[in-house]
Amino acid sequence: MCVLCGELVLNVHWTDQKAHDLEYGAAGGGEVQRNRRRDRIRRVQYANNILSFYGLNLADWNGSKYILSDKKGNQKIVGDLGEMWPEAQKACGRGLDPLDPALLEYLRAQDEHVHVHHDHE
Repeated sequence: MCVLCGELVLNVHWTDQKAHDLEYGAAGGGEVQRNRRRDRIRRVQYANNILSFYGLNLADWNGSKYILSDKKGNQKIVGDLGEMWPEAQKACGRGLDPLDPALLEYLRAQDEHVHVHHDHE
């Protein structure tokens, strides 16, 4: 049981399953744990690329949960990325369409900005 939130920590979302299996099958879990944290941070970054379009932000919370927040300061703790997307829809008050032309254009512009910035370094 998680001491902080009082929940059983038994369900593993599919995005964490590989690291979970490796961690519990490995003798020296330090490197596995570092890789798991790195992967979580990367998933948060990818999610934030999309969520920023909707005025939302996702943060990792202690490697076990996520904190979804909006620009007004409202926050919601979510257990995994599967739970996060419906909560993000509620938080922004509209559906999140991955094929929305405005979202795709926003993502393209972000990608171009990153490439231009890296080309000048």
